[in-house]
Amino acid sequence: MFIIPAIDIIEGKCVRLTQGDYEQKKVYNEDPLEVAKTFEDAGIQRLHLVDLDGAKAKKIINYKVLERIAAHTNLRIDFGGGLKSEKDLHIAFESGAQQITGGTIAVKDPDVFLAWLEQYGAEKIILGADFKEGNIAVSGWQEGSDRELFEFLQSYFTKGIRYTISTDVSKDGLLQGSAVETYEKIREELPELNLIASGGITTLDEVERLAQIDCYGAIIGKAIYEGHISLKELEKFN
Repeated sequence: MFIIPAIDIIEGKCVRLTQGDYEQKKVYNEDPLEVAKTFEDAGIQRLHLVDLDGAKAKKIINYKVLERIAAHTNLRIDFGGGLKSEKDLHIAFESGAQQITGGTIAVKDPDVFLAWLEQYGAEKIILGADFKEGNIAVSGWQEGSDRELFEFLQSYFTKGIRYTISTDVSKDGLLQGSAVETYEKIREELPELNLIASGGITTLDEVERLAQIDCYGAIIGKAIYEGHISLKELEKFN
């Protein structure tokens, strides 16, 4: 299982939100590249980079941060946040992303999302399946939808998606544990889907449990920044 630290960007800075609430913002570092280098030095291979300004603006904003991290590290970066157009994808890949994550677009404009999947292939396109109370959440988690999580995943799996990042919005940033039982059910129902668990991962025991159910990756943010899990402790997963 890959350990995938998260760097969320607002105004070019490394921040974390609580449950996607922009009013509950904490700045951890003015320079995201410095953070990314720290991860790489600890043996981390992958990075989850989220353009929170882009998620709000519904277009890519912080691509220069992506560009700098891609140019000065060897991290394999998946990039998301507000990607809505072919131009956004072009900028993201040109700036150094190896994969992009599409969530809201997969709900609101599935034809565009499926066109991206066809054009770039399943190795490049990650389905963002963020959920709250069993239904998919969209627009930077500011809106709900009537799409049920498992139906949504199954539908896109049959259309060729092979990677998904699934975040329990109700747990994200609270440091109170993740939705391990939901991830277990996803692994049982869709064993060929590369599941990246995200949201609320707080302890090393949780990380080990996610590895035991054979998640492809685990995205960890606040637990690293707040010192609940050390990069040293995560070395055995790299």
